[in-house]
Order: sequence, then structure tokens, then C-alpha cells
Amino acid sequence: MPLDLLSLPIAQVQPGGFRELVDNLARTPLSEVVLFVLVLSVIRLVISPILKNTPPHKRSGAYGLFRFVNEVLDAFVYAGVFVFMLIRPFAVQAFLIPSGSMWPTLYVNDFIVANKAIYRYSDPKAGDIVVFKPPKTAVTESQVDRDGQVKVDFIKRCVGVPGDVIEIQEGVVYRNGKPWGEPFRHYSECTDVDKENCVNFRSLTASEKTGLTLPNFKWVKYKGELIPLNFTQYDSNSAAARGGTFGEVVYAVAPKFQIDDQDEAMRLRDLPAEPIPPGHYMMMGDNRNGSFDSRGWGLVPREAIIGRSEVIWLPISRWRMTR
Repeated sequence: MPLDLLSLPIAQVQPGGFRELVDNLARTPLSEVVLFVLVLSVIRLVISPILKNTPPHKRSGAYGLFRFVNEVLDAFVYAGVFVFMLIRPFAVQAFLIPSGSMWPTLYVNDFIVANKAIYRYSDPKAGDIVVFKPPKTAVTESQVDRDGQVKVDFIKRCVGVPGDVIEIQEGVVYRNGKPWGEPFRHYSECTDVDKENCVNFRSLTASEKTGLTLPNFKWVKYKGELIPLNFTQYDSNSAAARGGTFGEVVYAVAPKFQIDDQDEAMRLRDLPAEPIPPGHYMMMGDNRNGSFDSRGWGLVPREAIIGRSEVIWLPISRWRMTR
């Protein structure tokens, strides 16, 4: 049975020892890095006079240990300043893939490197694989911190930029009235027992795909607001749209955009498709029946975009450019 879209927002990274360590280091808050560097600097200030004032003929034993510690601390201080205060904020950052929404382009637990500099002098383009902060409509309460800020990152493919008119007709994406070639589009089934934290997938066969109910989509104006409209011949922005041979979730819509009055919701299908407004982008996962994305929770503002995925660097067997 294909993956239940409604389970995707709570998918978690699988425990992985080294992977968790690397991911935690990559996400270390800048305040903690600054404190770490300050503590090491103070220790160096204490050790430095000892090394400086020790006569040459006494530079053995404990002196060698102090010198070694000083050099190690020196390396950590420079690394902290260079990597966490210059490279990570302005150039590149490592991210761990938490879900299968981009499968098979990206696997669960892949480490990717995101280019954060590219979008400082250019804007995302359709086809880019983008790391961004999702809107609150896309996350659960556990993914929001005490200050009300989203504390997770998403990665999806940009399918629409400002001014684009995006429509989906039975699974086929149309950009500005023309079919958009999508060699990266896949339909899959989770092969794990734990469907909510799925790691392994398989592609659906051609015959299995014919059993899927492929929904339609467009952006429409509803009560003065631009909303994502998902619809089939049976329903539109329903809280529980199921169908097809598998009884799968046909589409998933965030509570904010669900419409209880289905007669009214079905009439929205006749509205014209609206273009994506300035400063906003539409994101979708390559794993189309296994991705909770802009179709369900809305557009991503420009200021929420972090960077463009460039390469998978771990595991080594998966090393490749991401496109």
C-alpha cells in the first residue's frame, strides 16, 4: 500500500550514532559556538604565559603537554571561528535528510551539502533542490520552539517561481500552460513495517500506478486569500480524500486549507488558476505520493529559503551531485 501522506510531517531521522553526531554538530547554535570559543580562548590565555615564560632548558615534561594542549585549543578556536561563524552562515552547510519525500533523488539519512551563497546573489529557479524553513502550516507542535519559531528544515524541489501559473492535471505538472518535463517524478511504496518513520521504498510498477487516483491542483483565491486547491471528481481540499485501488490518501491538506463544505469546495474547481505572487515559491517532493509539500501547506516565502542542495557526501557509496 502506498505511503500515507498524513504520516509524513512526523517522520523522524533514524538513530544513527555517527550520523546524529554530525547532524548535531552542523546544527550547533551560534551562541553555543561563541561560548565554546570563549572558554577555549580563556584557557589559552592561562596557558600562554606558562609557555612563554618557561626557560628553554626546562621545556620538557609538563611543558610538552601544555604546548600540545595549546595547539589543540588553537585549532579548535580557528575551526570554530572559520567554520561556524564564516563558512556555515555565508557559504555551505551540511544537512541530514529526515524523510523519503525526495526519494529516490535523496534517501533517508543521506547527508547533503547546501550552497547558502548561491541565493545571496540569485533567486531559486524551477528545478532547484532547495533547503528552507517551512511555514507553520507544514509542521507539528513538536517542530516549533518555545518562541514560536519553526526549528526544522525541509528540502524539496522548486517547481514554481513568482509569476508562474502552476497546475497539476492527473499528476502532470503544467507550468504556464505547458507540461513540465519531470524525469525526477516518482511514485513509491514504503517497504518498512513502520510506515510513519519509513526509510526504505520501492517504485510502483506501471500497472500499480494505474490504480492510483492522481489529483488535480491549482492556486485559487478563496475568501481573499491564495490557497492550494487539491481536487478530484469526488472532493476538493477534503480532510480525508481517499480512493484508488489501494485506498490511498489521494492528497493531504493542512488543516488551515481544509474546507468542510464540500459543495462550496467543489465550486472552487471552476475558478481560474492564480499565479504565484512575488517573493514566494512552490516546493514539491520528487516522491509524489509520499511528499507533504506546497500542495498541502502553501507557498514558501523568499526569506525562508536557506540554500540549494549541491552534493550528497555521506554515505560514501551515495556520493553524487544532486540535480
